[in-house]
Amino acid sequence: MDWSPLWISIATSVTATVITLFLGLAAAAWREGRKGPAMALVDGLFLLPLVLPPTVVGFLLLLLFGRNGPLGKLFLELGTTIVFSWPATVIAATVVAFPLMYVTARAALEQVDPTLILAARTLGASEWRVFREIALPLAWPGVLAGTILSFARALGEFGATLMLAGNIPGRTETIPIAIYFAVEANEMTRAATWCLIDVGISLALLAGLYSWTHLQGPGRVRGTRR
Repeated sequence: MDWSPLWISIATSVTATVITLFLGLAAAAWREGRKGPAMALVDGLFLLPLVLPPTVVGFLLLLLFGRNGPLGKLFLELGTTIVFSWPATVIAATVVAFPLMYVTARAALEQVDPTLILAARTLGASEWRVFREIALPLAWPGVLAGTILSFARALGEFGATLMLAGNIPGRTETIPIAIYFAVEANEMTRAATWCLIDVGISLALLAGLYSWTHLQGPGRVRGTRR
């Protein structure tokens, strides 16, 4: 049995999760404290990949990174292409996982006691120092939860990946794509094996998150609103 879909999925999910962690945190920190009608549009744009069908997301990414797309032309000038390559799997997984990271990070930051933030600012701390030394450590449990959920979402991504990266064995064939084409070829044993692997990884992540959350217990995270 070719195990490359497992390694491709893990490499893709880990890379996408790291990118999503930084992008989601940056977006949530920037959004925190800003109000107004425009922010509703911003939230809608950030959460759009969560509600759109993955094939629609993949098609939009294909328009963006294809040979005639704005970013596709830019990469062609640099002598490379994104479509039907491993980076395309990372981009697709990052886009669909980003909303989960953003919404959980924002919720976690909103739970930080504002008096601590105000006190730090009053003492002359910069915004970056306030975020790094106060807001982020207190919001870290929620951020960690968002990171695990983002990894699980990236691991299970199918539609956008197939649209943007295609199915190239050994390069872009992730576990969900391997399951789909195994069923298409009537290889049910192979498809069931990949299903069990995918379910096992996802259950292990979610069970670990559940156990860790309950071990924390109520009131264990200081500086957050109750």
